[in-house]
Amino acid sequence: MFNISGGEFLVLGALALLIFGPDQLPKAAAQIGRVLRQLRTMADSAKDDLREGLGPEFKDFDVQDLNPKRFVQKHFWEAGEDEGAGSRPVSQLNGKRPPFDPEAT
Repeated sequence: MFNISGGEFLVLGALALLIFGPDQLPKAAAQIGRVLRQLRTMADSAKDDLREGLGPEFKDFDVQDLNPKRFVQKHFWEAGEDEGAGSRPVSQLNGKRPPFDPEAT
């Protein structure tokens, strides 16, 4: 999700240990966990409110479709696969997915 390697994770852990200290680190980790759970609950609530506000004509609406990367995949690459081998994007890539660079987006 965050593209953190093992070495980077160890550096972050060492920094957290230096910043919070060994006695405060468990308390800080628990508080961060609570905040992340609250944020996830708020995001889920906002998604539900959005779906409810849009009405029944958008019952199959997916919030992930608003992500530009997902939009391109859904409307260009998946549509090309449905049309068969004659479609331009799929034939150029021989049926493979395009390369993805997380730093370019």
